[in-house]
Amino acid sequence: MSLPPSFAARIPGPSGSLCALLALLLLMPPRALTNAGPSSHSTRELRCQCLSITPTIYPRMISNLEMIPAGPQCPKVELIATLKNGKEACLDPEAPLIKKIIQKILSSGKQNN
Repeated sequence: MSLPPSFAARIPGPSGSLCALLALLLLMPPRALTNAGPSSHSTRELRCQCLSITPTIYPRMISNLEMIPAGPQCPKVELIATLKNGKEACLDPEAPLIKKIIQKILSSGKQNN
């Protein structure tokens, strides 16, 4: 079944701006369309996770510590601390206090084994 010629003439074709918008949406990465928030650790992005470093932190506030080694996603080692209040903070792995925290965690892990 085909449309009568008078009805088919009234249906507008895709405009240039609509085509450009669709092409732009197809070229955008899927992550760009989601809300900007803390990144999930289960999916690795090809960029550094830590954009800013927290200068000081109390060791007792840390509930979990995750180290992301340097690689193609980021040229530096990243240290992400999950705090007891649920927030995440990026730490400087070269800071003397952070090195002491890491040594303490490693030594307590050896004692438990």
